[in-house]
Amino acid sequence: MLISQNWITSLLRNAGNDGWSVTAEELDAGFVRVGFETEGFEPLPETTGPLVVGRVLEIEELEGFKKPIRYCQVDVGDANGTGEPQGIICGARNFAVGDLVVVSLPGAVLPGGFEIAARETYGKISDGMMASEAELGFTSKSEGIIILDTDSARPGMDAREVLGGSDVVFDVNVTPDRGYALSARGLTREVASAFGLRYRDVAADPAVAGIDTSAVPAPTGELLGITVEESTKAQRFGLRKVENIDPAAQAPFWMKRILMLSGVRSVNAATDVTNFVMLLLGQPMHAFDADKIAGDLRVHNAAGGETFETIDHQKRTLTSNDVVISDDNGIQSLAAIMGGTTSEISESTVNVYFEAATWDALTVARSARHHKLSSEASRRFERGVDPALVEVALDIACALLADIAGGTISDKRTLVGAVPERAAIEMAVSRPSELIGVEYPRETVVRRLEEVGCRVEGNGDTVMVLPPSWRTDITVPVELVEEIVRLEGLDDIPLELPAPRGGRGLSPAQRRRRAATHALAYSGYVEVIPTPFIANDTFDVWGLDPEDARRRTVTVQNPLDKDYGILGTTVLPSMLDALGRNVARGRHDVALYSVAQVAFARAEESPLPSVDKRPSDDTVRELVESLPEQPLHAATVASGNWEIAGPWGAGRAYTWADAVESARVVAQAAGVELGVQAASVRPWHPGRCAALTVGGVGGVVVGYAGELHPEILEALELPVRTCAMELDLSALPFDAHLPAPVLSSFPALNQDIALVVDEDVAAESVRRAVEEGAGELVETVRLFDVYRSEHLGEGKKSLAFGLVFRAGDRTLTEDEASAARLNAARLAEERFGAQMRA
Repeated sequence: MLISQNWITSLLRNAGNDGWSVTAEELDAGFVRVGFETEGFEPLPETTGPLVVGRVLEIEELEGFKKPIRYCQVDVGDANGTGEPQGIICGARNFAVGDLVVVSLPGAVLPGGFEIAARETYGKISDGMMASEAELGFTSKSEGIIILDTDSARPGMDAREVLGGSDVVFDVNVTPDRGYALSARGLTREVASAFGLRYRDVAADPAVAGIDTSAVPAPTGELLGITVEESTKAQRFGLRKVENIDPAAQAPFWMKRILMLSGVRSVNAATDVTNFVMLLLGQPMHAFDADKIAGDLRVHNAAGGETFETIDHQKRTLTSNDVVISDDNGIQSLAAIMGGTTSEISESTVNVYFEAATWDALTVARSARHHKLSSEASRRFERGVDPALVEVALDIACALLADIAGGTISDKRTLVGAVPERAAIEMAVSRPSELIGVEYPRETVVRRLEEVGCRVEGNGDTVMVLPPSWRTDITVPVELVEEIVRLEGLDDIPLELPAPRGGRGLSPAQRRRRAATHALAYSGYVEVIPTPFIANDTFDVWGLDPEDARRRTVTVQNPLDKDYGILGTTVLPSMLDALGRNVARGRHDVALYSVAQVAFARAEESPLPSVDKRPSDDTVRELVESLPEQPLHAATVASGNWEIAGPWGAGRAYTWADAVESARVVAQAAGVELGVQAASVRPWHPGRCAALTVGGVGGVVVGYAGELHPEILEALELPVRTCAMELDLSALPFDAHLPAPVLSSFPALNQDIALVVDEDVAAESVRRAVEEGAGELVETVRLFDVYRSEHLGEGKKSLAFGLVFRAGDRTLTEDEASAARLNAARLAEERFGAQMRA
């Protein structure tokens, strides 16, 4: 909000702080001290040299020029050294004989370095210039010259005394929760707190602003019928009337000055009064030409599709969310935002209705944004306006207009709605000290709350605090604490860093995650950070069954991309997208990994408890149970060569076995041993897919690895033979560990066994059978060769295993090892029909 330092100083001096004055820098620091930052401050440009008051004695209309020109005789007293009238050329039309004006005599220098000198123009000698507001730096644009009040000025006196002297304009940054501060009333309250001054509320005592409302008659009846429909959510609506004003009357310069320095254009007396009251109190108002209002008024929601022309002469199409004020002729105002052309104040207006109301903040904000029409009024209503100001604002506006333009104030008034009661807030007196860590005595707590405008009751450990009507942002104890701390000064809070407690290092889950990422990186994979969102049709492309657990997704209500509106239950879709981008850019040998959370929905919807109080324990439990399950997954995706071709060799393509090995790398880093068995799960190739298990044979499946299905690769435009692995890292048990190595002083015996089995028999299944059949003497069983030949027969393969035998208490003989080897062969024969090769 723009506000002049002189106005603030004047209001505070009138409140009982005689002679109080600060520099602009000190006032700026004062604003900051109570929590209001400023965007800066600018002094008014100065005019040097003779700037005096003059009275227009004669006006000669010069003819024969392209625009109207006047040659005026102006009495400037003795300021010109002769006492004779000063001849001045002027093109403005807003003054008449007898008006007091501001005259810059030769030798004066106006803002911008414009020097005044006697010069011949339009066939006359112009011995000075009658100045406008723009020429003296009050505003950027003005229509006509300055007309001064006859009661406060006389010809020849220094005009600076009448114009208000030097001044500084502050741009105060008012946060959205402090709408009361968009007014001189609110800002002077804050400045009084910042400098420890007395404060008198101008709403309770208009004399603080030099306004006399004693002539405003007490209301004796209803002025006009008003119907306020409940759907508008309007709290209050008031109306008063001033009759038989002088339509040519203009607002006094002191009022125009305040308006101009606050960034508001002067229009006419009635409109200027409403804008001044808005700047003074923070209560926006509207002035209607009373003779253009037909019948009673109705406050209601517009019918969708209606058109309405606002006073900026723009025709607007209204919606059913817009609140309007209508009479028998139709809509007269877009409530809280802008009036209409039908009943606006004109040069012939003699009877004026002043309207003041309290509108619903959300409704106003929605309409202002829809129509792209942010006005000074809507800005205040959006942030909340004091509902107790309606009567005060109407009385002040009527008193000011009657004083400026004459007329009679009607003793009738229409007032609908009451000031809503504020709920008292219970707060422990010790609460501010407990929260902030600074001792605030009881006297300080009470004094600061009363300074804000609260009523404090109670003498015990707790007090009941009734917030004022203008502080709609204060509803809970912590907001009271904020006010106390703000006014006492944030700088008084000591800056003490808390002493850190000794850390216990990473949690087991954090160590596991770090170990897995490091292991995959050291193995040659490159990390990607997958997006949590996946395409809506991902699982349809994959061909997953409707009952597949991976379809239990969480839908995003407001996705960044409507085609990617669900949270992934797998990290593979995002990784396959990354692989596709690399391949499209010419990188065909790619191996990626990621460790990230996925999300499985656990409930169709979550409860939406009220925010005005803490939800019950049952509701909290229901909320927690409705949150998605978010396990941590590790995954790899690769295509092309795993070993690059070069002078050292032909290279080797990445295969499903490498994908399985990447899972073993993760499991080993987590201290878990994985089992591998054949599986058929989308999106993997049914004949080249392995299920990853923990807990031995028939254990819990924690992931899958292998070559992806050709149909899916074709749909995603990925290279053939692309392989992938995904492992639920959260499902790996923390208590599992690799077998501790046993050191023995006895030598080991190595024997090999080759078994011929059917092609569809898994090598891992045969290995387990060999390990079981060899008994406790076998230390390791490792597959080292797979051989196929026509000599073996069609559909057959030979699996060669290396067996290491060792006894912990003696040296084994070859016969003992051979016997164990034969037992292994027999068990493999029983289970798979395996035959030993010589």
